[in-house]
Amino acid sequence: MGELILGRFPTPRPNAVERDGGSLVWWHMPAETVAAQPRGLELFGAGTRRRPVPVSGKKAAALEKLEIASVQDLLQHYPRYHVDRTQLRTIAELKRLAASEDLGDVQIHARVKKLNRPFKTKTGKLMITGTIGDETGSISVTWFNQQWVLRALSVGAEAFFYGRLGTFGGKTQLTSPRFELVRTGREPFNVGRIIPIYPASSELSSDQLRRLIWDAFQRIGDVVDPVPDEIRKRFRLLRRGDALRLIHFPEQKDDVLRARKRLVFDELFTLQLGLVYRKRKLERTVRGVRHDAPTEDSLAEVFLASLPFELTSAQRVACDEVARDMTQTYPMHRLLEGEVGSGKTVVAVYACLVAMQSGFQAAVMAPTEVLAEQHHLTVKELLDRAFGEDEATNLFAQISKRPVVRLLTGSTPATEREKTLAGVANGDVNLLIGTHALIQEAVAFKNLGLAVVDEQHRFGVHQRKALREKGAVGEPDILVMTATPIPRTLAVTIYGDLDISILDELPKGRQPITTTIAVGDEGRERVYDLIRREVASGRQAFIVYALRDFSDKVELRSAKSEAKRLAAEVFPDLEVGLVHGDMKADEKEDAMTAFRDGKTDVLVATTVVEVGVDVPNATVMLIESAERFGLAQLHQLRGRIGRGAHASYCVLATDLDLDKSDDSAVAVAAERLHAVATTTDGFKLAMTDLRHRGEGQLFGARQSGMPQLKMARVLEHEDMIKAARDLAVEVLDADPELRAYEHIPLEREMRDRFPDQALDVVQSG
Repeated sequence: MGELILGRFPTPRPNAVERDGGSLVWWHMPAETVAAQPRGLELFGAGTRRRPVPVSGKKAAALEKLEIASVQDLLQHYPRYHVDRTQLRTIAELKRLAASEDLGDVQIHARVKKLNRPFKTKTGKLMITGTIGDETGSISVTWFNQQWVLRALSVGAEAFFYGRLGTFGGKTQLTSPRFELVRTGREPFNVGRIIPIYPASSELSSDQLRRLIWDAFQRIGDVVDPVPDEIRKRFRLLRRGDALRLIHFPEQKDDVLRARKRLVFDELFTLQLGLVYRKRKLERTVRGVRHDAPTEDSLAEVFLASLPFELTSAQRVACDEVARDMTQTYPMHRLLEGEVGSGKTVVAVYACLVAMQSGFQAAVMAPTEVLAEQHHLTVKELLDRAFGEDEATNLFAQISKRPVVRLLTGSTPATEREKTLAGVANGDVNLLIGTHALIQEAVAFKNLGLAVVDEQHRFGVHQRKALREKGAVGEPDILVMTATPIPRTLAVTIYGDLDISILDELPKGRQPITTTIAVGDEGRERVYDLIRREVASGRQAFIVYALRDFSDKVELRSAKSEAKRLAAEVFPDLEVGLVHGDMKADEKEDAMTAFRDGKTDVLVATTVVEVGVDVPNATVMLIESAERFGLAQLHQLRGRIGRGAHASYCVLATDLDLDKSDDSAVAVAAERLHAVATTTDGFKLAMTDLRHRGEGQLFGARQSGMPQLKMARVLEHEDMIKAARDLAVEVLDADPELRAYEHIPLEREMRDRFPDQALDVVQSG
């Protein structure tokens, strides 16, 4: 595993349990006095332990473009797929079989019989044609825009050719085959083998990368395996060095599967180990704010009792989980996720009231002014119902008056801002709601006990950390909310250092939303008729556009121009409003207030209304150019309706011909729109979105400081994720600081994969 380097040794102190009649003891040693010096290459080694690739010039520049800066990067530049070239075919055999089956990639050993001069096709492509043959016959070959072929091949040259069979003019041919010349005394590199195909570039081909990786293996010697033998045998895993060699140079198909299993395990296990370690360290070492458990007559429970609806069972469970966390001595770090309209705000207010009941302040940070203003309005209405509108009324001895709630954004007038800041500093303001203005230096809380971060993926790590540091008597509890439904397996992977509460039920009494697709002007006119009927019945409608202003780069309708057209030509007898992100804060608020108050019949908007807007009387959501939006966006926008007592209608409008199945881009757009139209389950849509867009894009792992997953796939490896999580808990239960000798390389790799600040300063999401 490695050799032990000894430094000064203090008097041993037991770190876990004493050996008494056979029980085990771990002796606590400071990290700087005991270290493992592994023999061989450390795959995730940091800093000076990363080995440079011995190339220079153009090749080094080409590697840099592929983000390969070290031998470790090179060995983790994994193949996209493998091609089986273990079977050679004769030309006669190919011609016979090609008529009846798709042979996929084929490989033949042949000589060049003819090479013709290149010529340009009608489409402008440079075409090279020729003939190759073996003892059983000959076959045509063609290459497009590859003039280098004439320099590499000549008549009479012997080579292995591999590629996909095609037909032209009724004749079988190889189109743009790759080839490897046969030279005396040199074993073919790509023949008779299972060949990896790498992400490559015009400057560095897949074959060139494979040769570089082969050369690297000749130099590196042993590869350090930090996973103890007992764990490796329990999970039936290859050694890491064997897995690396076999993923790049497999001898049989099963080698690829076994190598992939080990490399996936490595990525997931050290990831989960870091997440669990980070969470455990928080619980052991960080001083939090301990709140009193809510009782039947406490602020939080009185608030729930005042609600005009019954909590869903998921909401009740989430409230109980939050209350339990907040009574601990260490800070709460909980993720609250759920469907659009599932009632996350009620749970957040409950948490805020638990903090207030104990004499602490709470803060809610939202990413946009529209969302912050909506939160302020919603919270104020909920508290008015529970405790009355008069903030000066003495109701509870612990707080002395009805909870005082204030809003702070970049648009708050100076006089009001100063008054609010003073109230926050002296403790008169119990709950402060706002945007990133909350983390400015001028905002000083007297005793912040809870911070709620909404739509957390829109905030950077440093912004969230700045809010945590506003706590005066200990690190405040953190409740992270997201309206993007995340499958639990994925949430455990991305937010593994957070406890998770999921709201997967909608409140009782919610009306169903009917979602349809409208194509072209004819479909659009039908939607306009629907809007007229709904408005005549006293309802309201949203019309959302992807663009704010007209653009000459894309032929899309824009909110500003369409608002004018709709008001003048389509709905001249209705009140048409407009809201977009470029408006001043007071203009946006005026537009939203007019719509909430029913003074506006139709609100034209951009995605500024995507989250947080709650207008129960709105029953129609028309989304123009719907194919331009992500699935999560479409689901969020749809969630702006269906909040009242009336049936609601969401229409996805597009000018694409969705029946044009031969256009791959249109086919993908049609599949995505139909996915939204056929389900209102946000978790199903999140999985569909994940398949289309990829895990990294959807959840921004880079921003959160998470190690990158090169081989593991959340959708594909759910069982391994769970096993890795359980194993990480088991290992850290037995050895919390990974001090045991067999765990030292594991601890070292965990720290290499997670930057120090990610392990030592617990992040809020």
